[in-house]
Amino acid sequence: MPTAIYVALICLIAFIFDFINGFHDAANSVATVVSTRVLRPAYAVVWAAFFNFLAVFVFGVKVANTIGKIVHAPAVNNELILAALVGAIAWDLLTWWLGLPTSSSHALIGGLAGAALVQSGWHSLQTGELALISVFIVLSPLIGLVLGFIMRTLLSWIFRRTSPKAVSPLFRRLQLVSAALYSLGHGTNDAQKTMGVVALLLFSNGYLSSFYIPFWVVMLAYAAIGLGTMAGGWRIIKTMGMKITKLQPVDGFCAEVSAAISLFGTAHAGIPVSTTHTITGAIIGVGSTKRLSAVRWGVTIGVVWAWVLTIPGAAAIAALMRLALG
Repeated sequence: MPTAIYVALICLIAFIFDFINGFHDAANSVATVVSTRVLRPAYAVVWAAFFNFLAVFVFGVKVANTIGKIVHAPAVNNELILAALVGAIAWDLLTWWLGLPTSSSHALIGGLAGAALVQSGWHSLQTGELALISVFIVLSPLIGLVLGFIMRTLLSWIFRRTSPKAVSPLFRRLQLVSAALYSLGHGTNDAQKTMGVVALLLFSNGYLSSFYIPFWVVMLAYAAIGLGTMAGGWRIIKTMGMKITKLQPVDGFCAEVSAAISLFGTAHAGIPVSTTHTITGAIIGVGSTKRLSAVRWGVTIGVVWAWVLTIPGAAAIAALMRLALG
């Protein structure tokens, strides 16, 4: 197969991953606003998709640059990137089928690491970048949890003399804003993973003179994740919005704003984090303000196990794919 066609095919697979990322992680953007009945599911995914795409005009590409540096440039080739994408896609589809809200970001990172390890060994990986990502696997849900707990507690104190029924209409309107903010953070964080991989592919094949993110790659990545979000992953939406804890509009507002603040901060710092982990942590933090038993810990523990297995699971699939490619 001519190299140009091979590269174009891998680019297409990368944007398919981006679409599946939006599809798989649609729950992150709309679960709270759907479960509180502020928006119908069909309207919610369109709302989220619009703000996913709008992120292209708001944030830079620091996260994409980080992703592009996980594997040392001399070790990168077409087969490595193809294997990494296959590993990430396979893991996303498996966890979607099981209804588990896992991280597409970490699936891609695991795919890159697994393919690079079997191809060139540990020395091909940027251990500093991977260490930073590993730290934030733990920190991102904790930050979301703490912010969600603080925000919900603060609002409970502010509206302590007002009945829940009286404040509900206010937060039903405010949740449209908070859902938009979260979707903006989701778009800037997750679409950039695909941008980094595509730019790495183009650079390694000599189509870019230096590593940077071309504007057409930015536009296609945001378009793909927006379309994927519109498709919606309803199995995971049920887990995120209904099974972890029962949410009211004020709860959804607190969870979304808390997660959005976390994502804006990490995007500014160029740290690729899991939007799934962040919003799940925020939902648990909000639910914990009522009582610890308000959180369905059995479901939560199952979700955490899926998080733990994501990087090694996607890495194993990618490694097998890389070996199969020869």
